[in-house]
Amino acid sequence: MILAAPACAPRQMTVGDAVFAPRLEHGSAVTAAIMADGARLPVFAFVPENPRAVIVGLHGFNDYGNAFAEHGPGPWFAAQGLALYAYDQRGFGSAPGRGLWAGDTRMAEDLAAIVGLLRARHPGLPVYLLGTSMGGAVAMRAMSLPQPPAVDGLILAAPAVWGWTAMNGLYATTLRIAAHTVPGRRLTGQGLDIWPSDNIEMLRALGRDPLVIKETRVDAVYGLVGLMDRAYEAAGRIGVPVLLLYGAHDQLIPARPTAAVLAALRGGAGSVTALCYPEGWHMLLRDLQREAVWRDIEAWIDGNETAPDRDDLRPCGGLAAG
Repeated sequence: MILAAPACAPRQMTVGDAVFAPRLEHGSAVTAAIMADGARLPVFAFVPENPRAVIVGLHGFNDYGNAFAEHGPGPWFAAQGLALYAYDQRGFGSAPGRGLWAGDTRMAEDLAAIVGLLRARHPGLPVYLLGTSMGGAVAMRAMSLPQPPAVDGLILAAPAVWGWTAMNGLYATTLRIAAHTVPGRRLTGQGLDIWPSDNIEMLRALGRDPLVIKETRVDAVYGLVGLMDRAYEAAGRIGVPVLLLYGAHDQLIPARPTAAVLAALRGGAGSVTALCYPEGWHMLLRDLQREAVWRDIEAWIDGNETAPDRDDLRPCGGLAAG
């Protein structure tokens, strides 16, 4: 007798049909973005009285919009006259489907909708995407949509670009098998001895925060790797200015795929500035030297020239630009 194991498949969040016009929910400040299917995505808003530009913040994997609040750049940017809106993406924080993967197309479409809403709220102001890790990949993926968001530039802080094409073959095979046999199994990352930042106080706060996901479904990791592939594929088609930021101590996104994406970005139609931080880690926006990163972002938005010897990634452990 032959016994067959039941077939499993990676689970993806169920999303409703588009039945509403997207809108911002607000009182004295914006508190959420309501998507076309009715999904409510909480928003953290840091808005000065007379902003000169708008930044849309995109958090990393298992994090949420609070990444731009405590220890993050939101309040600092507002003090410099830059409005920052950061929202919980589907599956993360207090957004619908916590722990499930929404799909890279849906995440990109949510971003495009939110950009449209913020452009209407701040007519005439330039709008920039600031994506950290997974958020950087979502920003890149959104630029490959049939109707990409109308933005003036992308700021990619250690973007997640370690997709299937760049991953070790054994890792890739193991993840594919796991996603199709035990998709709901949860991973913690304990025992890996990987440090995302040198800001220990911030890391401890994340450990205490109930909205930060600590146990990750295998199929969510599988979805993330697919997103990273789509981000890489989009790199050469991005036609707006890009600021890419990378830290020499990044233990999550390797230098090689980052260099490959940088080369692809430089093959596109938009200008590209790449800044390396020899003392930087993966969570550049919340590392101990975070304010230096924030100042560089403000300078780039304002159009100030960057020192030529910083416009590459060579100081980062020999990382070359292609």
